[in-house]
Amino acid sequence: MCDSCGCNITHGNEDLIRPGGKLHKTESGKEAVSVLHSLLHENDHTAKHNRDHFDQHKVLAINLMSSPGAGKTALLEATIQLLDKGIRIAVIEGDLETENDAERIRKHGVKAIQIATGSACHLDAHMIHQALHNLDLEEFDIVFIENVGNLVCPASFDLGQHLNVTLLSVPEGDDKPAKYPVMFRASDLVMISKSDLLPILDDFKPDRAKNYLRDIASTAPVMELSSKDKSGMAEWIEWIKQQIEVRKTYVEQHPPASGHAHSHHHHEHEEIKM
Repeated sequence: MCDSCGCNITHGNEDLIRPGGKLHKTESGKEAVSVLHSLLHENDHTAKHNRDHFDQHKVLAINLMSSPGAGKTALLEATIQLLDKGIRIAVIEGDLETENDAERIRKHGVKAIQIATGSACHLDAHMIHQALHNLDLEEFDIVFIENVGNLVCPASFDLGQHLNVTLLSVPEGDDKPAKYPVMFRASDLVMISKSDLLPILDDFKPDRAKNYLRDIASTAPVMELSSKDKSGMAEWIEWIKQQIEVRKTYVEQHPPASGHAHSHHHHEHEEIKM
């Protein structure tokens, strides 16, 4: 988990452990020393709140995870270009600093909310909750959450998403599922990105990567694609469209309790400094 680096405490949840915060004191009245379990409990509570809000508006939320530079933003750009224009997209971007990725998305005419996490190496549900105050979900069919580039911590924090998609880029090597099993075990879809480099980096064997996945008991489907030459993108686009319909059908059959969804509040600024 995040005990060693302390990143379980983020700018999104640190108010819980400040003086007067919900987790500042233990049940015995003493100041809390270990807060990881309680913070994760609060995170999961807020994540359910977020998911109910997505469901209330029949919006599919997909969490994109990978190591830095695996091609998450490039994938989103290609997706925006190829997805049916009738499917309305919003993006929540997570990075330690800068709005670089959000600006790339906005150039395609898509709403992008930037979360600057500071020192935190992952997004958490509290950050997403705050970001949702900047989105009127009635205007969207799908929200992509681009998590901070990291193959460790993001896997442990539920954001309220419906699906996890993990990118494994060809330059990284095909053994990452074995080295980072928690991340890949949490994935609903694994994407071998930058597949256009396979003829050059021929030491990456897609079948070997899939075998590593099965060795960690992952049954997630695997796709190979390139955001650069668009090979494999048609399968990804079709998967998204199917998941949108699956989610809408599920919500119609299992409507969320209206009291769980928070009301929409509009804020003028789109950048959220955490």
